[in-house]
Amino acid sequence: MSRIVVLGGAESGTGAAVLAKVKGFDVFLSDKGKIDGKYADLLNTWGIPFEEGRHTESLILNADEVIKSPGIPSTAPMVRKIDEAGIPIISEIEFAGRYDTAKKICITGSNGKTTTTSLIYYLLTKAGLNVGLGGNIGKSYALQVATEHHDYYVLEISSFQLDNCYDFRPDIAIITNITPDHLDRYDHNMENYVKAKFRITRNLRPEDCFIFDSDDQITISHLSKIVLQCRKLPFTQTPGNEPEQGAFVRDGRMVVRYGKDESTIYLEELALGGRHNVYNSMAAALAAKASGIDNQVIRESLSTFQAIEHRLEPVLSVGGVLYINDSKATNIDAAWYALECQKKPVVWIVGGTDKGNDYSVLDDLVREKVKAIVCLGVDNTKIHAAFEGIVGSDNITDTASAEDAVRAAAKFAVEGDVVLLSPCCASFDLFKCYEDRGEQFKQAVRKL
Repeated sequence: MSRIVVLGGAESGTGAAVLAKVKGFDVFLSDKGKIDGKYADLLNTWGIPFEEGRHTESLILNADEVIKSPGIPSTAPMVRKIDEAGIPIISEIEFAGRYDTAKKICITGSNGKTTTTSLIYYLLTKAGLNVGLGGNIGKSYALQVATEHHDYYVLEISSFQLDNCYDFRPDIAIITNITPDHLDRYDHNMENYVKAKFRITRNLRPEDCFIFDSDDQITISHLSKIVLQCRKLPFTQTPGNEPEQGAFVRDGRMVVRYGKDESTIYLEELALGGRHNVYNSMAAALAAKASGIDNQVIRESLSTFQAIEHRLEPVLSVGGVLYINDSKATNIDAAWYALECQKKPVVWIVGGTDKGNDYSVLDDLVREKVKAIVCLGVDNTKIHAAFEGIVGSDNITDTASAEDAVRAAAKFAVEGDVVLLSPCCASFDLFKCYEDRGEQFKQAVRKL
């Protein structure tokens, strides 16, 4: 019996462990930290041995294959020892893909991937298809393959999840865009990060589809270096650029061309506002068309979709001030989109664990849109240096909790303003994760 060792005991790792158990492997899970109770219960229910708070080398280095959770970097000491021992390391996505015959629509990108994934899932569900949602969103993909049956999967896949994919193949692959992010995991080398994203395309066949933003220069420059056999479906908002197959904007409408079919929807009918969401809607519409979904269902779905939690999520209006939770904006580009679509004066809550951000790209937007800045982080030095000269030293302040940040923002804001939590940074200095940051922000707003 082959032995599988899983590193990491959260959603991804426990799901992979259950699938390994179902497929008859000798499976063991190891987590250097504490395993959350719900995941420990799942492992116990399935009779899977595990350890927490340590990595016991003798129980790990006898593996035939290791499934590494995406949050563990390849530089971790245990991962290096596994490498040195010559034991193959794969991701949960790679492992689950071996046992899954469903059609797979897979989405990656620096920004917009959660919204695009959720839109596509909504479209397929509205069309009456039997579809699972997983990857970096929802339930573990491996756990669903082990315990459920779906005809389609819509999978949001991060670069970390793609790093250890080798034979995994989507039927439809989407790259929403590529901007600098997570460079600390890629030796601060943008090319390494771009290559990680493009792993999603490596096994595409002629009958498969690749959907991509042809306005994104990083995507296009890398695409020109590689040969893909699949069907390419670009989407664009550049005036006058109308691909023969793909999606574009003309006269206030989104036009989608697939095969011999051309369909349109007015931009004002789209449920999600902002230029960035036009891109997301185009990508979703193309994926739906390539999946055989009727134009009417696509139009209805794109006009009735509800905003995602923690992504430009309106929370409450208090005293005429609208509070928006965009906690999922953990990089510069996501915050750029959030600021760009605001029509009212903004009190901007920003900060956290910096990932090597270059804030200068936001200068013009901050000058145009932002009246005051509330820093929410342990070290806000870079934010002060970047924006104090734009908003003025009296209009920038430091806080170290969501409640303090909301109170400080409320003092700056007047009727007709927007308070926008769009942090640009990871959350791990003060919060468990971006969801925790968003929840604490919403609770603080409700207390006003």
